Amino acid sequence: MTAASDEVDRIVDAWTRQRPDLDFSPLEVLSRVDRLSRHLDRARKEAFRRSELEPWEWDVLSALRRAGEPFQLSPKQLLQQTLVSSGTMTNRIDRLVGRRLVRREADPGDGRSVLVTLTADGRTRVDAAITRLVDAEAILLDTLSRGDRDRLAGLLRKLSIGFDR
Repeated sequence: MTAASDEVDRIVDAWTRQRPDLDFSPLEVLSRVDRLSRHLDRARKEAFRRSELEPWEWDVLSALRRAGEPFQLSPKQLLQQTLVSSGTMTNRIDRLVGRRLVRREADPGDGRSVLVTLTADGRTRVDAAITRLVDAEAILLDTLSRGDRDRLAGLLRKLSIGFDR
């Protein structure tokens, strides 16, 4: 092991001694991804907590904010972006309406449908959360140069494309 080793290096080294017949290179990559995911999860939860949002609230509010003016989507569009069931989405919208972070409005293009619209308070909260989130994530990556970040992002994109289809 090199002077700059981590816990994954120690685990892989121990396994290699015990099972030299196996290729542990997948663990070298994916165990690190798993460990980094835990740090990211903590950082995200803290960013959302400081904005008084639950992670599921963030999912819905950020989808609305990313939609741009007038910050509204149909429940079906929200379902597609958040990958939850229609019953779950209805419950989430109800709870967000109760907190006055979104409101339901009649769809002017289809009187039978509704649109979910981000309120001013919802926008304030989601904007604060995204600011805190990118700040926290930047700290997680501060040991990497911009070039390293770009290369890592490209490699992770290459890996994830097959899963996102």
